[in-house]
Amino acid sequence: MPGTMSAPVLTAVLTAAVLHAVWNSIAHRIPDKLIGFTLISAACTGCAAVLVCLTPLPPAGAWPFLAASAALQVASQLFLLRAYQLGDFGQMYPLARGVAPLLVAIASVTLLGGALTALQAAGVLLVSGGLATLALASGRIRRAQLPALGAALGSGTIIASYTLVDSLGVRHSPDALAYTAWLFLLQGPLMPLIALTRRRGKLLTQVRPVLGTGLLGGVLSMTAYGLVVWAQAHGEVAAVAALRETGILVAAVIATLLFREPFGRLRLVAGAVVLTGIGLMR
Repeated sequence: MPGTMSAPVLTAVLTAAVLHAVWNSIAHRIPDKLIGFTLISAACTGCAAVLVCLTPLPPAGAWPFLAASAALQVASQLFLLRAYQLGDFGQMYPLARGVAPLLVAIASVTLLGGALTALQAAGVLLVSGGLATLALASGRIRRAQLPALGAALGSGTIIASYTLVDSLGVRHSPDALAYTAWLFLLQGPLMPLIALTRRRGKLLTQVRPVLGTGLLGGVLSMTAYGLVVWAQAHGEVAAVAALRETGILVAAVIATLLFREPFGRLRLVAGAVVLTGIGLMR
């Protein structure tokens, strides 16, 4: 029945939202962003290698989706890496994440034949609008900010794409954990290979000071995405995609307390709009 979300799905998505905000804050906090994303990818690869030994091989119908999603995930990381190099966490994260739910909602109805109730559709719009307001709460956009904003929007557009790909792919696989494991095993080595190409002999020296922090970020990243993939197999795609973006509220707190970025009244109002949207979707 469209417009409903079970308690396990709701819990899984909200947990994933918190974990996603935390691992992104770890990626932003590491001064060398390429090193940070490399360690996160390496940790995901290690976890995935263990999981593929414990789960069944996905059926043939899932592999085209796995390949497409892996490529999109790496592209999204490269855009996000650039956004974090150029902009503030409190602005880049919500912008990258906020554009995805609306795109997913439109595509799930127009391309996938999904169904949304009027209240659920209103909730998706409120969540997306609230997140966009959070992103722009610091004031008028200046020309110098355009490259960072473009990178964040590019990442968000790709996020919407792989969200739809995975929502289809996981339905071709009876085991969501197996699908997630193979997805991360396919995409995980690509970022370290990029780092090896760019840094060559310096990579190990640059990795050592932030090794533990980066690997922790990777474990959190894989856990968060695994929860989302499972939720997509058991709930409405657009609702799951929008609800997972509530991690931006956690990110706003992290940006304020950890990175000393301003929170502000407008962000509080935008947060209330997001919570209202969640209530409508529920």
